[in-house]
Amino acid sequence: MSGVRLARKARLRFDRHAGSFVLLGPERGLVLNPSAAAIVRLCDGRPVDAIVEAIGAGVQAAERERAEADVRSFVLDMIARRMLVEA
Repeated sequence: MSGVRLARKARLRFDRHAGSFVLLGPERGLVLNPSAAAIVRLCDGRPVDAIVEAIGAGVQAAERERAEADVRSFVLDMIARRMLVEA
């Protein structure tokens, strides 16, 4: 997969009241856990492999495959929801 970035009408915002990041799109919003927010912050046009490497760098080797699968699954889900687009 090539690079990914936020969709044109999607915005990542920190909600001070909830204390978490929210991914906002037309007529919807998703409250993100810290891991999901870290992935979205890396979606600036860089390739998915680079995002996987960045996230996987902070994970122990035994859990790296699971983390890589989770990152790829999350990115594909956000593309399907039209919150992320391929760059």
